[in-house]
Amino acid sequence: MTTAEAKTRAESPALEVKNAIAGFLGEFKAFQTEIKTKLKETESQIAMLDRKTIAATRPPLAGAVDHLAPHKKAFAAYLRSGDDDGLRHLPLEGKALNTQVAAEGGYLVDPQTAAEIASVLRSSASIRAIANVVTVEATQFDVLVDHTEIGAGWASETAAQPETSTPQVDRITIPLHELAAMPKASQRLLDDTAFDVEGWLAQRIADKFSRAEAAAFISGDGDEKPKGFLTYPKIDNDLWDWGSLGYVPTGVEGDFSATDPADAIVDLVYALGARYRANASFVMNSKTAGAVRKMKDADGRFLWTDGLAAGEPARLMGYPVLIAEDMPDIAHGAYAVAFGDFRAGYTIAERPDLRILRDPFSAKPYVLFYATKRVGGDISDFAAIKLLKFAAS
Repeated sequence: MTTAEAKTRAESPALEVKNAIAGFLGEFKAFQTEIKTKLKETESQIAMLDRKTIAATRPPLAGAVDHLAPHKKAFAAYLRSGDDDGLRHLPLEGKALNTQVAAEGGYLVDPQTAAEIASVLRSSASIRAIANVVTVEATQFDVLVDHTEIGAGWASETAAQPETSTPQVDRITIPLHELAAMPKASQRLLDDTAFDVEGWLAQRIADKFSRAEAAAFISGDGDEKPKGFLTYPKIDNDLWDWGSLGYVPTGVEGDFSATDPADAIVDLVYALGARYRANASFVMNSKTAGAVRKMKDADGRFLWTDGLAAGEPARLMGYPVLIAEDMPDIAHGAYAVAFGDFRAGYTIAERPDLRILRDPFSAKPYVLFYATKRVGGDISDFAAIKLLKFAAS
């Protein structure tokens, strides 16, 4: 064996060990690289989950998309400056946006303002609060009333069955009339961006409409306005017939009886049919209420009780009382108290739209807002309402 061969054979074990260590280190570095890659992927996934969790729990910076916003913005521009381009070119896609009408007749208010006005009308001290209110798209509303009984009789197995009477059905037509209000504001006030023109307009219109309606539903003559229930013929309840309202007299001209004042109230309650009394209400003005609330029964208990909760109406003999200031005062022959189921007895029909026409010319330097809606009202069941007449008979 030569010297070189011996030297190579002696170095072989060391070379093998060196190569083995180098291979191990290479594999360890590859393992480290793989671990780092997987850690980065895991961290990225955790970060993504954290972002989703935060997004889900973060309070929204804004509410849901207001689909009525373009209409409201365009309508506000029309009210402030008369610019109706936004309304005329607004796409009629949403339910609330199909209320666009020609500028010559004005534009319909946005649904939020219309709802605010309707809410005020419903909550006002008017017959509307206890009557039957229906929404129609036509110019009138027909009520079919069956106010007679179908005849009936006992039948036997062999005897012939006699013919029974036929019920009588009446059609009551309630035409819709135009109710208008015309509030005004200066152009300088409308130019003030801090001025809530829609809120102001809704409040003024609702105030005008509610007062006009309240008077018409009680005493309107039916000429271009609803027909009030007090405008119909009145007849002693013992002689009552369809087409008139039955009344009960107090027994004293222009007042209650001095000895038994509560008797007239009791008589009025039981003059109404039993099927109407369950949903009946009293209607009177404040002056009459002041006299009635002093009455006591035979045991010394007051007939009048105030509502126990906020917003709950006062009660007279257990029935709610609507204070309607358009009812007449106590006087000779006055019908100052009504009692009945007004949901059955009086129907109010109205269209859901409210139209606004801006007029900057007729009352300079003020801008007029001509607001109109269509509403009608009439008695739908003459048996459902009774009156108290302040007279001897």
